[in-house]
Amino acid sequence: MDSKAIYKVVDDKGRVLIPKELRRAAEINHGDIVKMGMDKGRVTAQKVNLIEVGDQSPLAVEAYVFSAVKTMEKQTQLSLAAKLIALIDENTEVLK
Repeated sequence: MDSKAIYKVVDDKGRVLIPKELRRAAEINHGDIVKMGMDKGRVTAQKVNLIEVGDQSPLAVEAYVFSAVKTMEKQTQLSLAAKLIALIDENTEVLK
């Protein structure tokens, strides 16, 4: 990929779209986990396959689950979705 600079505007929620050519070069695809960090005053983004051990923050868990689900067979996805809906319904009834 050409090393020409690409400029993007940060939206009102702090998001920046990673251009397709950069995603292709980094082999970042829909549903992949991207680790964000700081290095010498620069924001970094790196595709990773696993969440760091011990990181149980809601965002890390969500990224891990999303990544795992995309590799599951469709029937397993549907079964998991049904269980999650049942759990949500159960918790909703408790709160009433």
